[in-house]
Amino acid sequence: MEIRDLTAADLDAVLDDRRRAFGPLSAEGERTWRELVAPMLPEGRYLGAFDGPRLVGAARINPYLQWWHGRPLSMGGVSSVTVSPEDRGRGVGRALVEAAVDRCAALGHVVSALYPATTPLYRSVGFEHAGGMTRITLPAEALRTLGRTGGQGGSGGQGGAAGLRRAGPDDAAELVALIGGVHAATRASGPLCYDERTWRLWLADEDDYCYLAGDGFVVYRFSDGDIEVDNLVAGSEATARALWSLVGSASSVAKSVHACVDPADPVLWLLRERSDDDVTVRRWMLRLIDLPAAVAGRGFPAGVSMETVVEVTDLRRPGNSGAWTLSVAGGSGSVTPSRTPPGAGPGTGTGEATRLTIGGASALFAGVPTATLRRSGRLTGGSPEIDDALDAAFACAAYMIDAF
Repeated sequence: MEIRDLTAADLDAVLDDRRRAFGPLSAEGERTWRELVAPMLPEGRYLGAFDGPRLVGAARINPYLQWWHGRPLSMGGVSSVTVSPEDRGRGVGRALVEAAVDRCAALGHVVSALYPATTPLYRSVGFEHAGGMTRITLPAEALRTLGRTGGQGGSGGQGGAAGLRRAGPDDAAELVALIGGVHAATRASGPLCYDERTWRLWLADEDDYCYLAGDGFVVYRFSDGDIEVDNLVAGSEATARALWSLVGSASSVAKSVHACVDPADPVLWLLRERSDDDVTVRRWMLRLIDLPAAVAGRGFPAGVSMETVVEVTDLRRPGNSGAWTLSVAGGSGSVTPSRTPPGAGPGTGTGEATRLTIGGASALFAGVPTATLRRSGRLTGGSPEIDDALDAAFACAAYMIDAF
């Protein structure tokens, strides 16, 4: 089996395997897919596994920014991992994911994320469960009235008062800047942003409706009698009220609104009535590709200051392995090769360094508590005091609102 970059000549075969893996695409869906992937081919973002001349599998690496405590990191979104049905069970999927991890590094991505169809495959290559995509269902009528209700110190107001306007492909650059500004200001952890090229493609979809405000936007569509919100990001109460009430203004024709949101999205606190949340969660996995660069680029709580030694094991990317001095102060962090003898760590209380698999380190990076990692075998050594310090440094509720 050979793994190589795909070319335009391979796309028909890729599309055939994609249909066999995920089901049929509409003619419009196929056109959009080709427009999306064609520019990625010369960038080395689509890998194919071949048995002689025959394509047996493929995997794509999408170029994203992903925010971690308000700071953007280059993230390779691994998607469309397909294996021909007749070639499953031969190790094709694992070989493709291993190659995708290596390619993420070559492309300069410091982290990688994916939505797993099966956990064991991706966990074996160093990915670990890190966060969720939370989908809520809300009554359209309850949203419709949000724009009329004053809040804590807010004036409420209708969409026009918030400066909402229709948006299209030419607004892609403004949209990218807006997303970055809101995620930075809210110290978000986990959400991603497409590049401008991809946003232009999505904004050209005639079935999607996009509205922009100064510090927020919404993209939604009608779906099976309800409304599906693809994205809604707001940096203030007034904008949140305006955007959600705009969506809810269709309550005469749509009973429910479905939306992927931050689990602590302000809309859940703006609703007049809230008891039982109608929520589903789709899990996603994270892998640190470049440990030092990921920690250096991540944001941390400004009030946390700590230093300890962690030992990381990464069989796929040995450059991440070894003993590292982890330091966090002033909202920033770093890991540098430790001069402390293996097994000993300053400030650990017991003198024993905290030991992590690369999956454990990736989950810790995403805010998974040390108690969870310790009891699932992904963290050993250290001490209760250091566990508390690590939890304080990496604390977050990682989420995404986009699937890929």
